[in-house]
Amino acid sequence: MRLQAIYDLAVKKGMENDPRGKKEVEKVLEKAKKAFEELKEDEKKEFDREKLSNPYADTRILYGKPDTEVKTVLAGIDIEAGEVLIADRLREKGRVVDLIISHHPEGKALAGLHEVMKMQAEILEIFGVPINVAEGIMASRISEVKRGLLPLNHNRAVDAARIFDIPLMSIHTPADNMVTTFLQNLINKKDPETVGDILKVLKELPEFAEAVTINAGPTIVVGDKDRKAGKVFVDMTGGTGGSEDAFAKLATAGVGTIICMHIGEKHRKEAEKNHINVIIAGHMASDSLGMNLVLDELAKEGIEIITCSGLTRFSRLKVK
Repeated sequence: MRLQAIYDLAVKKGMENDPRGKKEVEKVLEKAKKAFEELKEDEKKEFDREKLSNPYADTRILYGKPDTEVKTVLAGIDIEAGEVLIADRLREKGRVVDLIISHHPEGKALAGLHEVMKMQAEILEIFGVPINVAEGIMASRISEVKRGLLPLNHNRAVDAARIFDIPLMSIHTPADNMVTTFLQNLINKKDPETVGDILKVLKELPEFAEAVTINAGPTIVVGDKDRKAGKVFVDMTGGTGGSEDAFAKLATAGVGTIICMHIGEKHRKEAEKNHINVIIAGHMASDSLGMNLVLDELAKEGIEIITCSGLTRFSRLKVK
């Protein structure tokens, strides 16, 4: 499978599983095309043309030729210089590594992380928050994240991959979309009555069951297991954590419980103040589930998968 085909497949699966729905995602691409067409010729040189076909700025081929043939990938949650060295060491030992896949974005994909946060406003709208309010509370948070990314030495892993000539790509929001949709559909189907029932549902999944064994499994950080779950919001996509102001609006919209990967203390206190139950499913476990859903698509094409850096591999492909 070619590197470009892997990239295109990841974007396609991300769009198919986007909580906003396909029509809304297509609107994002249409806006990008219109913005590009309205630019002057000299301005078009600076435009990231990947935006014309990929609505997720945190998912990019970071190094490598698009026509590179890939038979084996090394995939991890965080890929830094150390993981690139692991790939090179595996090569020295005779283990073929054609591509490194990072879940968390690196390089220009990390620099563009704030751009995907705009989708959070549209997701909040789905759960009952008026879009004008959702966009208003997200604006300052997006600016905050953008400013926070500016001083980072974000190209370190990319530079390491270039030195060792190992192709590298990041697949972030597409994988987060897949875990969000997977869990939201599962929760809707199971219809758990209490917060404790939600924990039971999560722990039935191998990624979360494995996380429990290393003290990183699902945990309640607001509320308790006997509280009614109410309307459940799986909040695991959109770049990174949103605005703490969202909790009051979600409570007004009728959300009773939020399931997320992680939560800051300011956000936790706002959830508590607004009587919203919060379950931390576990960061690495949640990211592993999303990546496993992506990696299953590659495995269907016969690609061998080696995992590292917090990614626990569980396949959902049926063995023939």
